Amino acid sequence: MRSSSTSVALAVVLSAGLASIARAADPPPLPAPPPTTVHRAEGPIIVDGDLGDAGWKNAATIDQFYETSPGNNVPAKVKTTAYITYDDHYFYIGVRCEDPHPEQIRAPYVDRDAVIGTDDNIAVFLDTRNDKRTAMELRVNPRGIQGDGIYNDTNGNEDFSPDFYYDTAAKIDAGGWSAEYRIPFSSLRYDDKDTQTWNIMIWRNYSREFRYAFGSAPIERSSNCYVCHMRPLIGLTGLPKAGHFVAAPYVTAQTTETPEAGPGSPLQRDPLHKDAGIDVKWTPTATNAVDMTVNPDFSQVEADIAQITVNQRFAVFYPEKRPFFLEGFDLFDTPLQVAYTRTITAPRFGARTTGRVGNTAYTLLIADDKGGGLTILPGPLGNDFALQDFKSIDIIGRIRHQLGASFVGAVLTDREIRGGGHNRVFGPDFQWRPGDQDAITGELLLSQNENPSRLDLSSSWNGERSTSHAAYAGWNHNAQKYDWFVEGKDAGNAFRADLGFVPQVGYREVDGGGGLRFYPEHSLLRFVRPSIFVDQQADLDGNTIYRRFSPGINVLGAKNLQAQATLLIKNQTRVGSNLLEETYLNWFVQLDPSGRFPRITFNGRAGDMIDYANGRVGKGSSLGLAATVRPLDRLTFEPNISHEWLNTDSGRLYTADVEYLKTTYSFSSKALVRIIGQYVTTNRNPSLYGFQVAPHSGSFLGSVLYSYKINWQTVLFLGYGDDRTITPSNYLVKLDRSLFFKVSYAIQK
Repeated sequence: MRSSSTSVALAVVLSAGLASIARAADPPPLPAPPPTTVHRAEGPIIVDGDLGDAGWKNAATIDQFYETSPGNNVPAKVKTTAYITYDDHYFYIGVRCEDPHPEQIRAPYVDRDAVIGTDDNIAVFLDTRNDKRTAMELRVNPRGIQGDGIYNDTNGNEDFSPDFYYDTAAKIDAGGWSAEYRIPFSSLRYDDKDTQTWNIMIWRNYSREFRYAFGSAPIERSSNCYVCHMRPLIGLTGLPKAGHFVAAPYVTAQTTETPEAGPGSPLQRDPLHKDAGIDVKWTPTATNAVDMTVNPDFSQVEADIAQITVNQRFAVFYPEKRPFFLEGFDLFDTPLQVAYTRTITAPRFGARTTGRVGNTAYTLLIADDKGGGLTILPGPLGNDFALQDFKSIDIIGRIRHQLGASFVGAVLTDREIRGGGHNRVFGPDFQWRPGDQDAITGELLLSQNENPSRLDLSSSWNGERSTSHAAYAGWNHNAQKYDWFVEGKDAGNAFRADLGFVPQVGYREVDGGGGLRFYPEHSLLRFVRPSIFVDQQADLDGNTIYRRFSPGINVLGAKNLQAQATLLIKNQTRVGSNLLEETYLNWFVQLDPSGRFPRITFNGRAGDMIDYANGRVGKGSSLGLAATVRPLDRLTFEPNISHEWLNTDSGRLYTADVEYLKTTYSFSSKALVRIIGQYVTTNRNPSLYGFQVAPHSGSFLGSVLYSYKINWQTVLFLGYGDDRTITPSNYLVKLDRSLFFKVSYAIQK
């Protein structure tokens, strides 16, 4: 049996080999652009997509753009000019996008946050704290529709969950298109100084025969950071300090019909359910935000797309979408995910403060949770769940102190259960960046746990107490011609993070890998990366849990082609007391063919497949197909199909399918109607299982929603839902149906 130390040695040797293969020095980097000096606007600016207003006349100008993909910091193929100015209340950005073929501009009507790389758009990356760690990302397409999020240099994550207040408008004309931004200073967090230094990147997405990326600063291929390359902005003075207030009350009403005597029986109408609540945001200083919520509405107007989980060992992760949790969302992003706010299922009220003092950023969240849902009970080979039907006070805190391009930080989570019991996790983390090519990251956590005494909910809720630890260390290195990484994890058997997403504990793991980078010129392929990955995971007694050796290749090319294939050779996984071996191929292909067929994605695996339920190896496959079809700029179809099957020596064990279709028609940039149908089925052969299973199971979810959004908190929703379930006899019967109404209005002062 190969030991963990052997895996470490293999990863180190692999890294050294990659470096020796590509010993040719990287070309010298282009000089960083000089700071841009911003002046106050000399006249008014009306945000209508027209850059002819008097306020733009003395605006700072950025007109040097670099093609960073697929080209290597070469001059951009089409001209882009950005203008920047401000007044007492707003920060303004105007962008002129020239286009020799305006008829090819991809400008669909889409929902907010659906402005993606398949279509023309502008993204403004804005670092107002001048720490070059994270940046707001504010997008706009040629229809003036917004998409916003946070880009985090710590791990390269681009998260579109957070939302911000800002105004946009855009116009298409015979020479291209123009866009305007008006960003309230109240939406920004900056230091309490009279003279500011910020950082900015203006980025243009230009999808034609290739997906071209044009940026206002060069980015070296050897770099492992993005925000660090942004262009400095200076000259901002006399900005407002504090006092912005937003209150967003909401009212909902829902009428539901449910079966009188179980699924399939006649429906009867339940009493009308009415609810109301309020979200409040106050910025007492320019560096601090206070969020409060009373009886928040955490209903999702769009359900998570189902995933096939019939043959999974560990819980499936879903992203956070609820507004109250999203201020300073990037601070929760640590190597070990001990802060996962979806574990707070039904808070009655909550409060949060997020801000910055000097070079130190912080956030502290407190919520009174009514409970519901499930708690993950992690283990080395899989996880169980226990009912979370109890009230609790939940606390999540995070602090991060900048040290140049590096940082040190700490995280705290605490669930105090009413009636007895708690789960507390605390520990430091850091990231050291000695240069643009290297990032060394680490985290150490301690947990203290007392289970509630609730045997009526779960045999695990037995009042037992425990303490344990978890740790992570990793080193990532990028060069233009190669890259490599190595990382290690250690989690004690009793480690628990009930307010996080940690489904596996009781193991030690070392993994690493790397690849060579090739950039063919004048080819349909513009990037080719052959790679190798190795992984060794063992329990705390030294028994192998998981072992992997996998060569692979990924390529980028014309029509935004992204393709990857990985061959897992004699991959070993422990199931019970047996170490099972499988060899299989994973693949992923994505293509953006045209404006009418913006995206097609195909992924899957084929070969050996472990039957985790019965502890054996069979032959199986999983396939996924997703697409975006847009016959009209206002009409979009998004089918998503998943299919999985597993055969044993005795025949087909199961077949599982997810069939999903979302259809959206946009009346304008603010109003749309959306129809969703989702059908999930699993068919099993009970005779091939070692325990009792239903031969058929599944569900159908259908919904129709009318949505009108002035901004992300001033909204009107009117919807209808129809849920059905599949019986063991394979009949689809009624589960419930409902009508839903919500109105929310953001009051700003």
